[in-house]
Amino acid sequence: MNPTTKSVSEKSAGANALAPLARYLGLYAALWKNSVTREMGFKSNFLLWIVVEMLWFALQLTFMAVIYSHTERIGTWTKWEVVLLVGAAHFIQQIFTALFLVNCTQLSEHIRTGKLDFMLLLPINTRFLVSLRQVDLGGFINAGSAVAVMVYAARELHLAPSALQIAGFLALCAIGLLIHYSLMFLLSAISFWTVKAQGIVYGYYNLFNIARMPDAAFHGLFKAVFTFVLPILLVVNVPVKLLTNKLQSPLELALLLAMALACFTVSELFWRLSLRRYTSASS
Repeated sequence: MNPTTKSVSEKSAGANALAPLARYLGLYAALWKNSVTREMGFKSNFLLWIVVEMLWFALQLTFMAVIYSHTERIGTWTKWEVVLLVGAAHFIQQIFTALFLVNCTQLSEHIRTGKLDFMLLLPINTRFLVSLRQVDLGGFINAGSAVAVMVYAARELHLAPSALQIAGFLALCAIGLLIHYSLMFLLSAISFWTVKAQGIVYGYYNLFNIARMPDAAFHGLFKAVFTFVLPILLVVNVPVKLLTNKLQSPLELALLLAMALACFTVSELFWRLSLRRYTSASS
């Protein structure tokens, strides 16, 4: 084959491989645009929700301040390390809220009203559309307040994380976010069997508050369940341990990654099983 022809073929193959990615990025940009338009149509509600979330965040920090007024440590965790932990938990949860929460909670309504029928007919991945259809912009603003608290706590701890540590922290937060999303999506898919599952979904969302506590505060069966069954304790503790040099073993990193892969795989298998059971709202 002529080298020039081979080069053109390789470029063509590369372009064809990137075409689906570009298409989905374009679709997601359109979904963002629609979300911005929707949010700006209800400015008062948008601002009120931000205020409520910030007050809730302040309440969590106050709660930790009360606890540390009676003790110096929880396990090996000092006051400012726990403040950093609370900030990281709020950061992950607010990013999740911005990207996925509304979409996961609406799945049961899509099933009940028949909207899912139309989504299944569209020439795109249905899980992509169901998971990312709406964006809650207020979540990003609230995540910014969490970043401010984390920076302040890091200064109090005299931490000077390297660029590699910060990149590792963000990567681990993304992995934790994948766990959080996979578990929430799995619970949302129960709607195929029960029609309504908002109570289960919001129950798990509130259960995520456990992630704001240091894993050293838990022992026995409780810790095992929230590490290996619902790995909530891993989602925030591992990223913060990386920043504060508290990681005792690389096995914690491996466990976080393994649980993320396991949770996503189980949620995908359950989603496909549920779709096979689905017979549309009209039947």
